[in-house]
Amino acid sequence: MITVDRTSRTGCLGLALAALGACVAVLSWAPLARVSVHGGFEQQHRDLSVLWIDLPLVALGGALVPLAVWLLVVRTTGRAVPALLAAVAAGALGVWGLTSWWEPYDRPEFPYVDTGLARTGQGPGA
Repeated sequence: MITVDRTSRTGCLGLALAALGACVAVLSWAPLARVSVHGGFEQQHRDLSVLWIDLPLVALGGALVPLAVWLLVVRTTGRAVPALLAAVAAGALGVWGLTSWWEPYDRPEFPYVDTGLARTGQGPGA
């Protein structure tokens, strides 16, 4: 029978929390980035840079924010339960901040076409 000491269990719980934070961050970010990947009307809004720039940053932030809080609280208190609560709260605040702050670039569907009539001041009958 393999015995696992307390520090190993605490470390495994921290790593599991980091993986869970990354998954939650990506899953909450994905609906916001759907327009950039799908393209919208006639794929005019397609911007695949969200997949190689934003996706890794969101996953990394989702993993590192709860893990950093977890490590900070475990080092100061030495207990896993308060660290778990603090890390979950930090992850939830991070995901909330991500979904309320981050918006993909959204071009207008029908751009303004300049006919030149506004500059001259003359209408079509003048």
